Amino acid sequence: MKPSLNWLLIFVPITVGMEFLSPQSHVAIFVTACLAILPLAGWMGRATEHLAHHTGDGVGALLNATFGNAAELIIALMALQRGLYDVVKASLTGSIIGNLLLVTGLSIVAGGLKFKSQHFNKSGARSQATMLLLATIALILPATFHFLAGDMQRREHDLSVEISFILLGVYAFSLLFTLKTHKQLFGGDAGHPPEQHDQPWSVRKAVGVLALSTALIALVSEILVGSVEVAAHSFGMTSVFIGVIVVAIIGNAAEHSTAVMVAMKNRMDLSLGIALGSSIQVALFVAPLLVLASYFIGPTPMNLVFSVAEVVAVSLSVLIATQITNDGESNWMEGVLLLAVYAILGAVFYYLPEIKTEVRH
Repeated sequence: MKPSLNWLLIFVPITVGMEFLSPQSHVAIFVTACLAILPLAGWMGRATEHLAHHTGDGVGALLNATFGNAAELIIALMALQRGLYDVVKASLTGSIIGNLLLVTGLSIVAGGLKFKSQHFNKSGARSQATMLLLATIALILPATFHFLAGDMQRREHDLSVEISFILLGVYAFSLLFTLKTHKQLFGGDAGHPPEQHDQPWSVRKAVGVLALSTALIALVSEILVGSVEVAAHSFGMTSVFIGVIVVAIIGNAAEHSTAVMVAMKNRMDLSLGIALGSSIQVALFVAPLLVLASYFIGPTPMNLVFSVAEVVAVSLSVLIATQITNDGESNWMEGVLLLAVYAILGAVFYYLPEIKTEVRH
């Protein structure tokens, strides 16, 4: 993480202090919480890159995705506990499209400005793209069932639970595939120094930084969720836009920092492994896990019925990301295209009325 971002760590105690001393200042708390999460996520990204030095790119990308998504999972669990299902689903959608379009786009542009063209294992990228297509199907079918079957909430919940178990099973098999039976497609090379002027951290130090960062993000995330609804209203934004764009960007800050940083070092296998792997983890692990968790911590169960806008956004994101990563080579213009699609989707969600994105839970 760039040292210039370290000063943002001052917002961690500021956020906690404002929560106790001025809990009614929701807008200020929301802003300071967002600023506090950024440097913490950056430290998570830095620690996972040091771990990748010891483990190789495959495990390193998985660790970055896991700890990077920890922030978002914590935010979603806090929102789930409060029954903010629109925010939960929007944050899941935003994380998927954010990683596919924003993180991948920024990484390809950053690397492409330094290297004319960059290469990566196209077989590994295709495998990840196929898993993303499965995730898209898992979003489309429950929404289709909702609009075809009408008022059948009980069956919608049953269907969501069954699909959730299937997705969790596929995710478990994907770990076996990427880390054991076909790890040569994803492993990359171990031994890349995290920074030319830095000595690699020990595994113990890297894990310690990850654990501490995650714990602090958990604390700040709980405060963030408590202020999100009032802040959205004050900014004139819908809760869905806050979830799809704002909360997703904050939650994915670790992926942003690490994926861009390693892309600039011409390590595109690790960069794409982080971006695509994070989207896969959100779709195949985090989303079904939240559905099952809602039966224990939510006021009512959550289903996998996403709005039409969210389903279309994810489908288009997977389509263009698959197209661009299909040939095993990237250049800066392809990154610009991904960023353009993300900007268009952001504009659509900003102007889309709240009522148009709500679905029954």
